[in-house]
Amino acid sequence: MNVARRVPRRLTPRTLRGRLSLVALTTAALLMTILTVVFNAVMDRHLQHQADDELRNRAAAVATTVDTTGHRVRVVETVNDRLLDANVWIYAGTRLLEKPPSATAGDPPARAADRLAVQPRDTCTTVQAHGHRPVRLCSQRIPGATATVVTALDLTPYRGSADTLLAGSLILDAVMLGCTYALTRLSVGRALRPVRTMTDQATQWSAVGSDERFGTEDHPAELARLGVSLDALLDRIRSVLRHEQQLTGELSHELRTPLTRIVMELDWWRARPRTDAEARAAQEVIAEAAQSMRTICDTLLNDARENALHPATVPGTTDVLPVLDRLLQRLDTPDQVKTSVETEAPALEAGVAPALLERILSPLLTNAARYAHSHVAVSARRIPGAVRIDVVDDGPGVPEPFRDELFQPGRRADPGDGHDGAGLGLLLARRLARAVGGDVTHDPRHTPGARFTVSLPAGGPVPAPPSPTGVPARGRTPSARTGRRGARRTSPRYPDPGRPWRPAW
Repeated sequence: MNVARRVPRRLTPRTLRGRLSLVALTTAALLMTILTVVFNAVMDRHLQHQADDELRNRAAAVATTVDTTGHRVRVVETVNDRLLDANVWIYAGTRLLEKPPSATAGDPPARAADRLAVQPRDTCTTVQAHGHRPVRLCSQRIPGATATVVTALDLTPYRGSADTLLAGSLILDAVMLGCTYALTRLSVGRALRPVRTMTDQATQWSAVGSDERFGTEDHPAELARLGVSLDALLDRIRSVLRHEQQLTGELSHELRTPLTRIVMELDWWRARPRTDAEARAAQEVIAEAAQSMRTICDTLLNDARENALHPATVPGTTDVLPVLDRLLQRLDTPDQVKTSVETEAPALEAGVAPALLERILSPLLTNAARYAHSHVAVSARRIPGAVRIDVVDDGPGVPEPFRDELFQPGRRADPGDGHDGAGLGLLLARRLARAVGGDVTHDPRHTPGARFTVSLPAGGPVPAPPSPTGVPARGRTPSARTGRRGARRTSPRYPDPGRPWRPAW
């Protein structure tokens, strides 16, 4: 049984082009077989009708030489008597009056003629003569008399013509099947060539995490759908690769500090003898560093476990707008400072994890709320291949002498401004953004206030463009909210009537 099952599998082509060509060849062969059988059956019947017509015409010509006016039936001799007597039997009732000179009493045509002579109506039959030659016989009764004329015709030329037609139709079928198979393979190969090209490109792009995409323009509907599927798959692969790079970078960065502390303590310990108190202090430092490393590893394992529990969620892909709303609700802003979020799309996917997006935006929003006089504006929109988030405040802005040191570790424009902070927030935000292929920049030309721009890789499908009327899709309108938690939202274009609103751009 297993051997019988393996044989058809081995004979089945492994390529899609071969399988489609085999299906087309099988269908064409079945159709041509039916057409060939029908055609040859019709031609055999047509040739038989031609033979019957010739026999009847000869019988009618012979009947004109039979005299039935008297009491006895007699045959009248004519000039072309020899031509008319060839393969002709004339009967008066059941009595044979005349037969072909070459016919004998026991041969198959003579016995068939005797049987046709006693039939009450005109009929025809086919018998095999000596040498397996087919012979067609037809009988014709003479009106007004009991005489019957039986004529015979050798069907060998007709059968030869039928065999020639059959051989020609088989040769034509073979040629047609060969052309069908070749054209099918050629057509399927040309049709699948773009698929092969797209597959090779997708393989190359996925290996390097390229931003190139197929899109839906200049493609047939089927290839456009394939392109959309491949683009979504490439986005997922790029997000996974970016997520792995991010985890690797964070692991290297976070573990470097505790490892350095452990190495330094060990080197210091081996450099000179230490007291019991110093030894316990060194052990505590090493234990603390080891615990820190364990915490970092547990955090990464929990993140991997979370991704395993939710496989449908692409690692490093999130909707920006819910994260912005959540951060603004948690933001501790003074009573006089309002915040607003403006976007042109109902959904905006960024190619980063939600936790990472919060860690990138939190320092920017915290600084904006800390230094703003009355308003913090956040805008998010999609640009080709990326998501751009602008955080703008109407505060004093970044002093010009400090702009070159803005993203340096431990640097603060005014250490005595009364705010806590180690000067690492902006540096951390930029480092995390660059780890996933984005960036955090400051616009020195923006006045008054400060504008910080976060650029992150885009994730997910491209959103639909806004409607021509300018109304955002799904009824989302730019909104602003007050600095208090749970306070009502008001439109930045139509602020609270009790307080004039000035744009912070």
